[in-house]
Parts: sequence; structure tokens; C-alpha cells
Amino acid sequence: MPGGFTFQIGKALVILGVVTVALGLLLMAGGKFSFLGLGRLPGDFSFRGKNFSFYFPLATSVIISVLLTGILWLISCLTKK
Repeated sequence: MPGGFTFQIGKALVILGVVTVALGLLLMAGGKFSFLGLGRLPGDFSFRGKNFSFYFPLATSVIISVLLTGILWLISCLTKK
């Protein structure tokens, strides 16, 4: 049986690493998933001025947050003993 606290931290870091790699791959392939509309949703704000532009993807951030919360909740439920 593995040792307590350090084993749990190691397990959490591995899971966090896998999620980070998956998110990175998804972002790298973002152009191929443009049919999902992420980045161009009605709640995404884009302001353009003469000398600047500002983009804040609020709706996209909320959707990604809900999806990641659901995935992490599911992982949490599956790993409980």
C-alpha cells in the first residue's frame, strides 16, 4: 500500500498534468474545431479602437469552466473509495 499524503499529491499532479496536456492539444488544434463556435459566441466581447484591440471570451470561458468542472467532478467520483 503506497504511503499516504505524498502519494495523494503525486496522483493529483499526474491528473493535473494529463488535463493540462489535453487542454494544450485542444488549444493547438483549435482551428480544426471552429465548428463548435468557441471564441465566437454571443457573450464573447471584442473591442477595436484606432490603436488597440481587446478581446475577452467570457461565454467561451464559462463553457470551458463548466466542462472542466464536470470532468474533474467525474474523476473525483470515480477515484473515491
